[in-house]
Amino acid sequence: MLRALTNALKEKGVIKFGDFTLTSGRKSNYYIDIKKAATDPALLNMISGDMSELVKKEKPAKIAGIAIGAIPIATAISLRTNIPMVIVRKQTKEHGIERLVEGEINLGEKVVIIEDVSTTGGSIIEATKAVRDLGGIVEKAFVVVDRLEGASESLKMHGIILVPLITVQDLGVRK
Repeated sequence: MLRALTNALKEKGVIKFGDFTLTSGRKSNYYIDIKKAATDPALLNMISGDMSELVKKEKPAKIAGIAIGAIPIATAISLRTNIPMVIVRKQTKEHGIERLVEGEINLGEKVVIIEDVSTTGGSIIEATKAVRDLGGIVEKAFVVVDRLEGASESLKMHGIILVPLITVQDLGVRK
């Protein structure tokens, strides 16, 4: 299944080469555009199918998708597994109820984090902090692609295990 996903992502052209600044602030000569895949129904179905199998084994009470790239993925997983989800924003909304997390997390609930791509793990760490501040328990984060640039090690220091579907090496990018 993952070989099929890897091939489909390559065919969709999710890897772009050039000069890019990543969310982490790092410069890179390639970019992984999972949003391009997550907005394609067939690819979203493949991603959410593979990730749903891993998520179900954790038996979480909630799925937390990090805005914006992981929202379609978390939504599709929620629909497949019937596990409720929450959305974690990058920053607190400045109007209305002014929430960082949309949806309800109850004290002691096991929550898994969903992200599209991991580089340093910074977005996952921030999302985990937001969930933990509400009483959720986070032990694992699932990503479509790990860029193999330190996210796994960084997350371990925060008590989080990173579970990627694939890595940049699977996509043919050599580090």
